[in-house]
Amino acid sequence: MPTKIVDLSMALDNDTVVDPEIMRPKIQYVTQAENAEAMAGFFPGMKAVDLPDGEGWAWEIVTLTTHNGTHIDAPWHYHSVDKHGNPMQTIDQLPLDWFYRPAVKFDFRHFEDGYIVQPSDIEAELTRIDYALKPLDIVLVNTKASEYYGSEEYLSRGIGMGREATLFLTQEHGVRVTGIDAWGWDAPFSLQQETYARDKDAHAVWQGHWAGIEQPYCHMEKLLNLETLPDHGFMVSCMPWKIKGASGGWIRCVAMMFD
Repeated sequence: MPTKIVDLSMALDNDTVVDPEIMRPKIQYVTQAENAEAMAGFFPGMKAVDLPDGEGWAWEIVTLTTHNGTHIDAPWHYHSVDKHGNPMQTIDQLPLDWFYRPAVKFDFRHFEDGYIVQPSDIEAELTRIDYALKPLDIVLVNTKASEYYGSEEYLSRGIGMGREATLFLTQEHGVRVTGIDAWGWDAPFSLQQETYARDKDAHAVWQGHWAGIEQPYCHMEKLLNLETLPDHGFMVSCMPWKIKGASGGWIRCVAMMFD
């Protein structure tokens, strides 16, 4: 049994700003009193007043995308086929043993927003924490973005795990699941827009995602509390919802420590 469990997930709600306005979740809360008639209707002859205190069940009606809140991207999110022409996996097709694994944390909070991480940065961090990556390790990337969780600035904060850094993890070290505490695995969209406006190079945007065409993998986005974790020596569980044919799925990601 774990001796400590750390919640790495954010809550879904109507008020906290973690997405662009067009894709924010909408949660309609239906109270016990509002549902009393509906519940009584399941039982012919029953009236709302017959229920305890005249209350039925509470429930919620939720409208959201598979990329709201803390979630994991499936390879299908990045492209329809890999570099060999094979169909990319959807979230329900991925092996579950990818999502419960030993984990390592990279502390990249010293990098400025928009910085594109290079393989040399990862090598330096592995040396600092005295760790050797193993196949299927889960890699968590701690940025400054989570300090702005709940504010409009959150969307424009964080670094980018570029193509080379991503392939360093996936191709060279066999990593299949990564995660970051920013809105996305790549640099903030506002900064990618500036880069494209300047260079007109489509390959400079969404680098880390499109690296999944060369080596399919998954990454978690919008994690929290990574700064509370040790560098390594813990497990991560991040099982995704099983949504048929989907490009991603919500997760309740947790870190577990064992003595």
